[in-house]
Amino acid sequence: MALIEIEHLKKYFPSPRGTVHAVDDVSFSIEEGTTMGLVGESGCGKSTLGRTIIHLLDSTDGVIRFNGEDVTNPDKRKMRELRENMQIIFQDPYSSLDPRMTVMDTIVEPLRLSKRYDKKTIEKEAERLMDLAGIEKRLRMSYPHELDGGRRQRVGIARALALNPKFVVCDEPVSALDVSIQAQILNLLMDLQKEYKLTYIFVTHDLSVVRHISTHICVMYLGQMVETSDTDELFLHPYHPYTKALLSAIPTTNIHEIKERIILKGEITSPIDPKPGCRFAKRCPYATEKCSNPVEPIEVTKGHFVSCCNVKEINGL
Repeated sequence: MALIEIEHLKKYFPSPRGTVHAVDDVSFSIEEGTTMGLVGESGCGKSTLGRTIIHLLDSTDGVIRFNGEDVTNPDKRKMRELRENMQIIFQDPYSSLDPRMTVMDTIVEPLRLSKRYDKKTIEKEAERLMDLAGIEKRLRMSYPHELDGGRRQRVGIARALALNPKFVVCDEPVSALDVSIQAQILNLLMDLQKEYKLTYIFVTHDLSVVRHISTHICVMYLGQMVETSDTDELFLHPYHPYTKALLSAIPTTNIHEIKERIILKGEITSPIDPKPGCRFAKRCPYATEKCSNPVEPIEVTKGHFVSCCNVKEINGL
């Protein structure tokens, strides 16, 4: 069963020059206990999409369903319930923590606000969460500036899981960390998912990371989905020219492998009041006159959708 269902979701921002289409007509669903990877260049709308789904940003249009229920415009009572079931792990583990609060204070705060625990049990529950996230007890009275990046992110994870959410947006949670620490945090997230059947959206620009953790992948370009598939299928058979360019940029450790690097050229389409048609056309080597028409997703194989009017000609389908 799909835990999250998104239908034609839009998020626009006003600007002096017009309306910025940060997220524009996005639709997908996420099955319970799985991970949807969101990839694309910086500024393509990945983080905005994740924050709109959990109502840190109000949507402009579209439908958000959680566990089959329409939660697009929740009232105050429903929003409190959603805050417990939908959480986020932020990209920067330093700026997302209050510098005046200790590790224990940070984890205790959501427990206290929930009013589920009395004073006797709240500290025990906080210690359990610290142990769950791999935070040493000796750090309970430490402040964020006294911790390294990996420990700060563990505090953020413990805080996000404090009220046993079902759905977590991981907004580039490892991009600010060293590679060795990245692996520890990724493995922690995967272990927690198995133990508590968590559902993730994993936002990243690192395709190697998203391949490791994701069940399905959505490729975004300027606020729109250009390709959606399960992870193995996408890496084996990328069909959209933009996806192919992204995959060609993944570094390899095999010095004998000759890898063709696809360099994108051309002008990037402005996200301010964009015209109908493919937004990748100005950078696409296969662009034709058809690309000026509105683009609808095409199912090239079962469960593999591509938003490209020339996908069959490009890939010989």
